[in-house]
Amino acid sequence: MTVVLDPTAGKPAAAIETVPRPTSLDGLTVALLDISKARGDVFLDRVDQRLSDLGIATKRFKKPTFAKPAPVDLRHEIATSCDAVIEALAD
Repeated sequence: MTVVLDPTAGKPAAAIETVPRPTSLDGLTVALLDISKARGDVFLDRVDQRLSDLGIATKRFKKPTFAKPAPVDLRHEIATSCDAVIEALAD
């Protein structure tokens, strides 16, 4: 007999309405979020340079650890000071 465990604890997934993507980054500030995984900063350095070459403003942020969600104050700072987010993932 095979037992399959449900990681959602039987709760239905909450519906989340997504924000529409901007049609252009012109005039916007883009948050570059390093989630603290290896070499994520290398990726974001390249993205930052590319966006700067295009005249797009960026701000850099870093999570304390990849193992946990970003702290509330970090999420608030990103949400109030930036218009879009690029998150550096790894693996």
